[in-house]
Amino acid sequence: MATEVAARAFFAAPYFAVVGASSDPTKFGHKIFAWYTHHALPATPINPSSTSISIASQSYPTLASLSLLPHPTETSVSIITPPKVTKKVLEEAKKLGIKGVWLQPGSFDDEILKDMLDGWKETGVGGDGGRGGEGWCVLVDGERVAKAAGVHKL
Repeated sequence: MATEVAARAFFAAPYFAVVGASSDPTKFGHKIFAWYTHHALPATPINPSSTSISIASQSYPTLASLSLLPHPTETSVSIITPPKVTKKVLEEAKKLGIKGVWLQPGSFDDEILKDMLDGWKETGVGGDGGRGGEGWCVLVDGERVAKAAGVHKL
């Protein structure tokens, strides 16, 4: 569904957030947030159930929702939630003017992909494509695409 151009545009944002970030290293919410921290990208973990999460012995304060982001219109958001939750997250993101969204594998269904493409035609990433077998994923495609977008921290 997404294109390489949309994936590069996603990384044009100066800020990032990860909805579904987790301290549990077995969960993708942990792995995705750790990817951002490993690449020194300014990412905020979003998790309404926890006040902080830990990655590699470092604690990061969480926000309960996207609406608490200090710069939502300058933020691109990776989403790692079940489709039912993802739908609500996308609704909130549209209202806030979130710059871009990246729906990680497992976070969407066909209806959600359509909503994402309607709201973020130029900066929405998700669905078929990328280099992994399950579609676009920051863990598989992020470094290559971010470098192509000129992100200097990578």
